[in-house]
Amino acid sequence: MPVALSAPLVETARPPVVESWLGAWENSADCAYCRDLSGRILAANVSFARKFGLAAAALAEAHLTDFVHADDLPAVHASNAELARPPHRASGQHRWRTPQGVRWFDWEETALRDATGEITAIRAIGRDITRQRLAEEQFYRLSRAVEQSPVSIVITDLDGRAQYVNSKFIAVTGHTLEDILDQRIEILRDGHPDEDSYRKFWATIRAGEEWRGELTTRRGDSQTVWESVKVSCLRSPAGEITNFLCLREDVTERKKLEQDLRQVQKMESLGTLAGGIAHDFNNLLAIINGYAEFCQGSNPEPALLEKSLREIHRAAIRASGLVKQILTFSRKADVKFHPLDLNQLARELVSLLAETFPRTVTFQLNLQEHLPALLADQIQIQQIVLNLSVNARDAMPHGGTITITTGTKSGAQLAHLGADPAKTYAQLRIADTGTGMSAEVRARIFEPFFTTKPVNQGTGLGLAVVYGIVTAHHGCLDVESTLGVGSAFSAYLPLAEANSTPAALVNASDSFPGGTEHLLIVEDEDPLRELLAAAFARKGYRVTTAASGLEAIEHIQGTGRPFDAVFLDLNIPGASGTDVLRVIRAVRPKMHVLVISGHITSEARKELESIGQRDFIQKPYRLDDIGRRLRGLLGAKVPA
Repeated sequence: MPVALSAPLVETARPPVVESWLGAWENSADCAYCRDLSGRILAANVSFARKFGLAAAALAEAHLTDFVHADDLPAVHASNAELARPPHRASGQHRWRTPQGVRWFDWEETALRDATGEITAIRAIGRDITRQRLAEEQFYRLSRAVEQSPVSIVITDLDGRAQYVNSKFIAVTGHTLEDILDQRIEILRDGHPDEDSYRKFWATIRAGEEWRGELTTRRGDSQTVWESVKVSCLRSPAGEITNFLCLREDVTERKKLEQDLRQVQKMESLGTLAGGIAHDFNNLLAIINGYAEFCQGSNPEPALLEKSLREIHRAAIRASGLVKQILTFSRKADVKFHPLDLNQLARELVSLLAETFPRTVTFQLNLQEHLPALLADQIQIQQIVLNLSVNARDAMPHGGTITITTGTKSGAQLAHLGADPAKTYAQLRIADTGTGMSAEVRARIFEPFFTTKPVNQGTGLGLAVVYGIVTAHHGCLDVESTLGVGSAFSAYLPLAEANSTPAALVNASDSFPGGTEHLLIVEDEDPLRELLAAAFARKGYRVTTAASGLEAIEHIQGTGRPFDAVFLDLNIPGASGTDVLRVIRAVRPKMHVLVISGHITSEARKELESIGQRDFIQKPYRLDDIGRRLRGLLGAKVPA
């Protein structure tokens, strides 16, 4: 009768040894053994004996429970049911205990039957597949890590065509691999600001080097996202480049945090400047008040009157420049790279700092003549000078000298700092004669919130901000310091193109062209309103004025001759400047409007731009500037 294989295995009498059980597998390199239905081993070949470190005599008394991992025994026994059915074969992978430890085996089992068809033994042929299993498990873990990675992962061919994208990439962009292939999307192009940047990117990775950068992209919800991108080469065993690996990590929150930290540090630096600013303003007010009183005296001579007015005008220009500097430095502004005269910036800041710092601290300027323009954001370069100067002052509690040096260096000379050998860099060096730094302190100076100053005397953000600004300008930073001698920080920043001219060096002519158009001037400050009205009336314009928003709306909605242009202040009583602009856009949508304000926040600018306003001018202004802007709006040619 056939054995009931579904029942638990029980010990049975050992059948007589049958020499043909192993047959051709007797001397096989693969492990081979025969067992009965209870799991008792009947015979085994030499390879099996060697693998499990037992002699043939010991195997004769062995049982599967001596070798098979306890967790895999039920699977081994379950194969008996499969062996009882045609074709009387079964296969499985199980863990076996060997002298080398637990190993995985892949077994092919065959039922040996007698003439009546009853199973007399089971022959198993197996191979050690431990390495294969470990490789499969490693591959599985790796594939799960890639698919579940918080970073977008893309693999492309040598032409940049995507061959794989992970789940994070699909979730972030909404593009599946099929979409990318069907739409022929240049997946590595995303985020590069221009074609020149994209060409340099390809030149880098095709040369076998790793490319790193931070790119901005717009997602489906029109949100701007900052991503840290790394692209590297995947190589064959022979070292040939076969694919490109692209990793994109969302760093938008980090960028926002960096901006907030910089703003905090900027305000701290601005507080340092407060004394110097107050000193300069008091001097300017004294000049203006003094000469104004002199002009109001009894019958001053024309020459002296002209000189007094000239000095008042000069002081007012200096005051307006100081106000603009304070506002631009303190506000949260986007980074804007323009050609910049580094020597002029250094001179202006030193004159301000000299009034603020203790009299025991002196400044020396060592500026290279005819220094080429620097391609940089003015506010951030001011931040570098201020932060390093404040640190230098604090390193000299008993006084000393701060030396500011400018010059140029080739990228080859700065290769040890990671500079681009093809570029030329401007050097901004700020040195002090202070206490210097130890090697331990120097190693940590660029860490955010690390400071050696007493509590409540520093945030530890100054040098971290300097490092971030220099890095954002694609420059490099060098530090020299000796205990008891002093420290020197050198920032190296790329120069602008040879034909670039610093904006501060461009001059305008002293007069603006006239016209005959009808102007509406909306300004609540009486002297300013009267000044604008008189100045433009003298140039031939027909002028109407309004001191409030409601008065301006009445004029705009009136039935008289329509206005050709409106000068619109934002901060006015009655109805706000924004409300007036909305009425203008509803009633006279094609009317030219020049918004004039002492301070326009980024939020207010966005709101005005959403209404369609594109033309702004900042107070304090020159009449020449506002007159030329008006002619530009009205479409007339402005004289050179």
